[in-house]
Amino acid sequence: MGAGSMKRRTVLSMEQALSLPYATLRFAQLGWRVIRIESTPSGGGLPGDPNRYIGGTVVDDDRRTYFIAPNVGKEAIAINLKEPSGQALLRKLIVDLDVDVFCCNTVPRRYQQLGIDYETLAAAKPDLIWAGISAMGPEYPDAPGYDPVIQAMAGYMELTGAADGPPTLAGVPVIDLKAGDEVYANVMLALAERAETGKGSRIDVSMLQAAASWLLTTLPLLDFDCQPNEITRCGNEHRKFIPTNVYPTQDGYIYMAIGSDVQWKRLSEIPGFAAIANPVRATNAGRHQEREAIHRDMAAVTRTMLTADVAAAFRAATIPHARINDIPAVRGLEAIRSRLTTTRKPNGDAVRMQPMAVDLPGVSTELSFPAKYGQDTLAIMKEAGVNAEDCAKLKEQGIIAG
Repeated sequence: MGAGSMKRRTVLSMEQALSLPYATLRFAQLGWRVIRIESTPSGGGLPGDPNRYIGGTVVDDDRRTYFIAPNVGKEAIAINLKEPSGQALLRKLIVDLDVDVFCCNTVPRRYQQLGIDYETLAAAKPDLIWAGISAMGPEYPDAPGYDPVIQAMAGYMELTGAADGPPTLAGVPVIDLKAGDEVYANVMLALAERAETGKGSRIDVSMLQAAASWLLTTLPLLDFDCQPNEITRCGNEHRKFIPTNVYPTQDGYIYMAIGSDVQWKRLSEIPGFAAIANPVRATNAGRHQEREAIHRDMAAVTRTMLTADVAAAFRAATIPHARINDIPAVRGLEAIRSRLTTTRKPNGDAVRMQPMAVDLPGVSTELSFPAKYGQDTLAIMKEAGVNAEDCAKLKEQGIIAG
């Protein structure tokens, strides 16, 4: 998209928190132009995206640690969309900057109030692709979309944690990120369709629906008269493949997964593990009957060994397994460390971040440091043909900031 004579794609995104900034980060990683819109100061609280002020201080107060990674490679402007003149300015930017995609993640009740609804913006630019993330879609216009709330609502907490423990949040904000990935995927589909038809489109991502689409190993079981234990927490076990679990070692833990009877046979032939085998356990169905005893027998063996020795034995027998890495260890993995994305603080210090999801040729994995609040407002107004005198007036009227 950035190569040759093709136009660089432009995304205008009224974004905050994580779900949408993550989606537009993926566009920035492709080399697309991403301009984030934040509100002008309202007199109450700190201006712009609340996430600007979350986490430890890095270089200044409005670009703290939690804000950096999702917002690299983007420009930032501030417009007052509560005023008709601010809404007119938004439409001018969409036309004059030839914006391909407009995104937002505010509650649907505010789409029309702020003049960001699909109908209004598509009237200004008919081939615009419009994408909104909300908690439960436009039919539920007031529901706020917070990842942990949707994890509770969508059954994720019911499925996570120890069988005899409380419902538990996933350690990664999976629903925010799933929603962002759906924006990314559906914008790509809309661009492909636009290339054929010339028409724009509207994309509504419901966090709840996107989350429920991932329940394919549990929700359909309801119509197969499943047992209650098939659709609730089971700790680190796999509900179907036995034994798959985390086992204690002398110096920590190891995760091991048996996916077939052949793998079970290989496991039982490892020196020291022969005691786990008996004729009943030769099949997965038989192992289900003796599930708890198998987990006890496995732990009795692994507990006497160092993690490295268990891993070496499993590796030799080609048994799927992994050490349970902490985050510093993940960053050090050979398969990851050469693929980390980076940014640079204003003083030049490198900041290492998560890798791209997929390697792509010809894209830079170093992105510019996030913009300060309203940093690019005046430059982008000028680019859209708003002269300095008019900018000064708009600033005075509180229609733009920065």
